[in-house]
Amino acid sequence: MFAWKMATGFALAAAALAVPAPAAAQISDDVVKIGVLTDMNGPASTPTGQGSVTAAQMAVDDFGGKVLGKPISVIVGDHQLKADIGASIARRWYDTEQVDLIVDVPVSAVGLAVQNIANEKKKLLIVHSTGTADFHGKFCSPYAIQWVFDTRALAVGTAQAVVKRGGDSWFFLTDDYAFGHALEKDASAVITKNGGKVVGSVRLPFATPDVSSFILQAQASKAKIIGIAAGPPNNTNEIKAAGEFGLFKGGQQMAGLLVLITDIHALGLPAAQGLLLTTSFYWDMDDKTREWSKRYYAKMNRMPTMWQAGVYSSVMNYLNAVKDSGTDDPLKVAAKMREKPIEDFFSRHGRLREDNLMVHDLMLVQVKSPEESKYPWDYYKVLTTISGEDAFGPPDTACSLVKK
Repeated sequence: MFAWKMATGFALAAAALAVPAPAAAQISDDVVKIGVLTDMNGPASTPTGQGSVTAAQMAVDDFGGKVLGKPISVIVGDHQLKADIGASIARRWYDTEQVDLIVDVPVSAVGLAVQNIANEKKKLLIVHSTGTADFHGKFCSPYAIQWVFDTRALAVGTAQAVVKRGGDSWFFLTDDYAFGHALEKDASAVITKNGGKVVGSVRLPFATPDVSSFILQAQASKAKIIGIAAGPPNNTNEIKAAGEFGLFKGGQQMAGLLVLITDIHALGLPAAQGLLLTTSFYWDMDDKTREWSKRYYAKMNRMPTMWQAGVYSSVMNYLNAVKDSGTDDPLKVAAKMREKPIEDFFSRHGRLREDNLMVHDLMLVQVKSPEESKYPWDYYKVLTTISGEDAFGPPDTACSLVKK
């Protein structure tokens, strides 16, 4: 009997050893490190910059500061809007500082350069202020995610709506780099598809100090709509100069293909009133947006741009995916992020698509007049919601991740 019990005991012990143990959490270097790669002091620092850093840290703090029992840290890099500096910082972060995720990354030229490094190092990148549709198109990558917008979405929202309102002839003021070129191209396609025409365009150096000659060319074109295929600071300088040169009094209108709420704040409602634009986020849209934005305002003393709100959203979704997948392995985390709908204060009807574009609803808004605005930062009238499917369109078959 004793011998039988001993044999049975050994058999049970052996069987227990044969059962695989639950997989242990796998966090590289025992810390999850997030790098905010941004413009801290230059022309893009107000809509990104410290505000993006603050948004990332808010997400980490709201998550609890740890994931799978390991600490989460946020570090900051200033790429000064230069692709070579951005790529150099990204390489150092991935190689020697064990950064697991890079976020933000204005402008498109820098975003594409950092994307190359993420591919090479097989590390995760989520961009918010890189807008070129090529990011998730011909340059798409399993390691690189685009979260807030792309040029096509903004073009569809603004150009299509304006053409339908009678603005059927356009002249473009275009930033002379990848983002501006893509914005003009995508908007032009929408305009012609909807029966309008593009009568001309002019390309401006980024952050050019004097836009006067370009505004005069736009005025001389006699186009009904002057399309601003530009981001800050050129877009605000163009709107100011247009008012000074009497462009609006002459019957022409302006449509901003990328205008942020901080741009409107800098311009003031008397200069910006009536402007049409498309945005992924507006702080005063509903109770959820207001609750988060007021917490952000308490830290930054200004309301967030769509880019800054998107940083929080993506970091929070990333950390939840790390928790749910039990690892910070980039491909496993990205796959986990694609499993569930993305619904939070930033995203409505959102999902991370196979081409790593986060598709979600956008809004067409119009800037209020001073008389319509009732309190600080009360700047937009929401005219309509644009579904993510309509705004972003189908995946680009040029992307190698898209099933043909």
